[in-house]
Formats: sequence, structure tokens, C-alpha cells
Amino acid sequence: MFLEPDDYDTLTEGFRWDIPERFNIGVAVCDVWAERDPDRVCLYYYQPDGPPDALTYGAMKRQSDAVAAGLAARGVGPGDRVALLLPQRFETAIAHIAIYKLGAIAVPLASLFGTEALQYRLASAGAKAVITDRAGIEKIAEIRDALDALDTVVSVDGCDGAVDYADLAATESGAFRPVDTRADDPSLMIFTSGTTGPPKGALHGHRVLLGHLPGVQFPHEFLPQPGDRFWTPADWAWAGGLLNVLLPSLYFGVPIVASRAQKFDPVTAYRIMEEMEVRNAFIPPTALRMLRTVEKPRDKFDLKLRTIGSGGESLGRETFEWAKAELGIVINEFYGQTECNLVLSSCAAIGVSRVGAIGKPVPGHRVAIVDEKGNRAPPGTPGQIAVMRPDPVMFLEYWNNPQATAAKFIGDWMLTGDQGIADDDGYIEFFGRDDDVITSAGYRIGPGEIEDCLTGHPAVALAAAVGKPDPVRTEIVKAYIVLKPGIRASHALAGEIQDWVKTRLSAHEYPREVEFVDAMPLTTTGKVVRRELRDRAQRETRSLDPR
Repeated sequence: MFLEPDDYDTLTEGFRWDIPERFNIGVAVCDVWAERDPDRVCLYYYQPDGPPDALTYGAMKRQSDAVAAGLAARGVGPGDRVALLLPQRFETAIAHIAIYKLGAIAVPLASLFGTEALQYRLASAGAKAVITDRAGIEKIAEIRDALDALDTVVSVDGCDGAVDYADLAATESGAFRPVDTRADDPSLMIFTSGTTGPPKGALHGHRVLLGHLPGVQFPHEFLPQPGDRFWTPADWAWAGGLLNVLLPSLYFGVPIVASRAQKFDPVTAYRIMEEMEVRNAFIPPTALRMLRTVEKPRDKFDLKLRTIGSGGESLGRETFEWAKAELGIVINEFYGQTECNLVLSSCAAIGVSRVGAIGKPVPGHRVAIVDEKGNRAPPGTPGQIAVMRPDPVMFLEYWNNPQATAAKFIGDWMLTGDQGIADDDGYIEFFGRDDDVITSAGYRIGPGEIEDCLTGHPAVALAAAVGKPDPVRTEIVKAYIVLKPGIRASHALAGEIQDWVKTRLSAHEYPREVEFVDAMPLTTTGKVVRRELRDRAQRETRSLDPR
């Protein structure tokens, strides 16, 4: 944690990690503040037609203790996995804190996941309990029989067949004491996007919060500052929303603005930032590009923004320059992944900012470009972005997958799978991937899960999913499909296949374009040659470009 701004070299050379042996996220982000300043507001919930609701640290402690006691009364204990299928709301933060205090493991899941995606993750994690809402209850009901480990389903807005959250939170909590966890004890499991095979559960220790703090302070120019207030449109189930915003803000005592789940609307986003006097925002590049559609935003909205951090995909020069001109802010890019987040960043306040580059290693993290043998690549030489262990922000392991965990490393370098290049000044630029991940609207999407779902459709024989360049979303998912004999291609069938994926996986993973082909390019071992399809999709994009 940085005490005051300084030049980059001084910060880097003087930085030392101080990770205590025993640490609990729930205690650190809630109980410490509740004891120090119980009436301090930690969360606001934006109401478009009235004043916001507010939650204090004192109330959050009482409620999280009660939820923890209620879960314990239903048999949840240290090491048990508790899934959270909820949008941004007070109960989401309270439940996270309760799970950490119990010594259990939180498994955040995006509300937009379909039943197949949920079943895979809940079964893989062996979730013992799920805390969700009415929409989630309907999905869980369809797959409940396939989830042998699932004992308790809690609904925050009441529902037949589920434990009512109000009843859970009414449990007598006077005798509850948080578990005295070690910093390395498991606390959180976030599933990867499944770039190489099925999604994997990246397991993190309680120390992951402490590991994130410099990576939050750096792009947000030495948060906390007087008057700071944080907001993000990113789902708190995503590492970007949870670990870049919610938990660090609670730790620092910076109020967070929550808003109801909805399709991103730029005017609503500006309204939230204006009316809630947001000072700090994490806004993925796709959302920033949508904000650009509103002309002269500072003439229409009284914005108080101090910092904007952005990551999840490449920002691009045009959006960077637009923010400087129209918002009066230099956007600080950052980089990380589920397994090891916020390790590269810009910080314009101390001159670490260069268009086209992510930035430099955040003080405390050792990041380099390495070759296929794990040797550091010279400046100007392409290679893979890698992070040196030990590092408190780094994952403990992939859940029940020691082979994949071992394959993630060459020696002490954790391989990100992303290609980059470093210049003579130490700036790192991301320029490609060495796998088939699709980056769309800030989400990293693996094709394997989509293809598996596509081939489950009764009309589909073979399917491949690739990323097709898109000026707004960076990429869209495009599906190439070989139909079964006797099935005729049609626009109606394409729409049916799109809906098939949308309802079974999630709204951000469905193919926005479907093309029927007679044959799929395959290797001699029967694997789809996605490179040929990506090249084809890129040629299509270039042929449509009026320039």
C-alpha cells in the first residue's frame, strides 16, 4: 500500500510486501471499520427516481455476522464452497463478507449465466450452498437434481423452495466469532473463461486482497484521497468488479456506488456518475466506447471524476484521446487475469502513461516478457507476459486440477498466455494471444464451452467459435457450423442456434454471427484449425471496411 505519491523508480525500489501470517478478508473490509467508525457509509445503492439507499459499516458487520451464523447453522463451515449468483446489491457484499468470516470459500457467478454454465461451475466447485435471487432460483431449479453437494439455496427476495434471506439474516449472531484464518487459507474461487478446455476454478487465498491494493492505488492515482467514491458497471462476480473495486474500496473506507443490473446505457452511466458524485470509476473499454456516443458529455453532466481505470481488453488510441479531450481525464490502463490480477498499470499522476502500452509493472510485482523456455526476452522482442512467484495476488491453484496448475508455470514464471513486447523504458504492450480466447465487451471468452453448447443443438454436426474484429466490442463471437445431413440452412435456424447458446450459457457468449459451412478445416487428428477461421473472419471485416 502506498502512503504518498512518488516517482515510479522510488516507489518500485522502496516497495516491500508486508503480508501477515493471519488475515481474513471479511474482518479487514468490514469489522475493522465497524469498530473504528460504525456510522461511516460503505455502500450506496443508486435509485433513478429518488435518493440512494445507504449501508454503514456498523450495519454491514451486524448483518454479515448474522448471515455467517445462519450459514453455520445450516452446516456451512471452513473450506465449504458457497456460490453467489447475484447482481450488484447490498446483500451481495454482505454475503461475501459472511463467507470469508466463516472461513468458507466464495464462488461468485454472473447472473447472466445460463443453466449449463451454472451446472458445470456449481458441480465442479462442489458448492454446498447458493445465495441468489428469484431469477437465479428458476435456473437452479432446472439443475438441482444434478448438484449432489448442494444442500442450501437462499433467496434474497423470497421464493418458494428456498431459504428466505431475511430468515437467514435473523439468526442469533451474538456468539459468532470470525474464523482466525491464515493469509494463505482459501477464500475465493473465480472460474476462468475456459480458453484451454473447460473453465477452471482459480482458487485464491485471503492474501489476494492485500495483493490487489497497490494495483488499485496505482491506476487510481493513490486512492484513497478525500472525497473519493467508486463505481463500476462491471459485475461484482467478475474479478474486475470484485477485486478491482468492491473489496479494495471497502478496505480503504471508500464508499462504493452499486446500481441495478441492466444493459449498459451511456446516458444512465453518466447520470449515475453525476448524481452520485462518483470520483473513481473502473470502466472497461467497450463501455467507454459506448460513452463516446454521447456528444460533449461535460456540457450535459456535472461530472466530478478524478480517475478512470480501464482493463480487460485493449483501450486503443482513439478512446484514450477522447477521454482526455471530452472528460478531461487521462485513462490509466491496467492488466491482469483471473489467476494473477492487476500486475501492470499506468499512473498518469507520476508520468507512467504511454498511448498504446498498458504501462509498467505495478510496484511489488515482477513482470516480464519471456520466451518459450522461460528466459527474459530482450526489449523489443515479442514473447509471453509472465509474472514471477511468489506473489500475494497470485492464485493458489486450479481447483482439483494439479496438471493444469503445473502447466501454468515455467520455473517460477506464471505464464499468462498473452503475447506482449517491452520497450527500452520498461513499458509493456499487449499485442496478441497464443490461444484462442475471444475478447468481447471486456469478457474473455473461451471457444470450447461455446462449441460444446453449439454441438448440443439437434441440427449441428460440427461447430467452431472464433473472435471476429468489431469496432465497439473489440471482437464478437462468430460461429462456423456444419449441419447434420438433411438439415437446411436458414436465417431462422441461425437465430434458433443463437438463442440456444444465449439461454444455456450466457448473453455475452452467444454468437452474434452464424455462418453455415459445408466442411470444417481440421488437423489430421480431428482438431479444428481455428487459425484459418479467424483469418477468414478478419478478411470479412477488412472487405467491409470503407477505408
